[in-house]
Amino acid sequence: MTATRTLTARALLLDMDSTLVNSEAVVERCWRRWAAEQGMDADEVLKVVHGRQGWATMAALLPDRPMEQNLADNRRMLEQETADTDGVVPVPGAPVFMTAIAAVPHALVTSASVPLAEARMGAAGLPMPGVRITAESVSASKPDPEGFLKGAAELGFAPEDCLVFEDSEAGIRAGQAAGMRVVGVGERAAAFGPAVQVDDLTQLRVEPLPEGGVRLHIAP
Repeated sequence: MTATRTLTARALLLDMDSTLVNSEAVVERCWRRWAAEQGMDADEVLKVVHGRQGWATMAALLPDRPMEQNLADNRRMLEQETADTDGVVPVPGAPVFMTAIAAVPHALVTSASVPLAEARMGAAGLPMPGVRITAESVSASKPDPEGFLKGAAELGFAPEDCLVFEDSEAGIRAGQAAGMRVVGVGERAAAFGPAVQVDDLTQLRVEPLPEGGVRLHIAP
């Protein structure tokens, strides 16, 4: 049996979708609708939507399409996703984890907008971190590291002192590009080289340290 691993950090940077909140049902509904409008194979579209802002996904899928159309579709999709919280639930272990890190410096770093983040965190019954980096906060979508670097700066810590929690390729690549260690959450994360990978947050035990920061105990 593999022994429990530990990681220490001074601050935590948390993705939202599929990391803290299971919103897969909503994401699939909205992107299947968009794919049908474009005459595209929805299953292929769904392979690349995770982790990025919607307009960035659209640009990757339709590189010759005017960006104005992508931005307009993105605004419409954000409205649809914000209004649709059916099936939005916490990732297993997320409520206990968020309670355990309440006194640990942490920030939400999500590709969602503020209204969408508030709707999904609320639907999942999770507390919204006081520091949050959302779509409105950045000029570049993940896998660009801007969001994670801004999160670290707002918390007042160097990148190497931060631990990222992510599920998607774009998010993991962004954390790595920021010079941070990444905890990959969920089966999808395992393929992208995180420092450690967990199936969900029930595998984590949080130990706040008296001198500040946190030690994470990661069960096999």
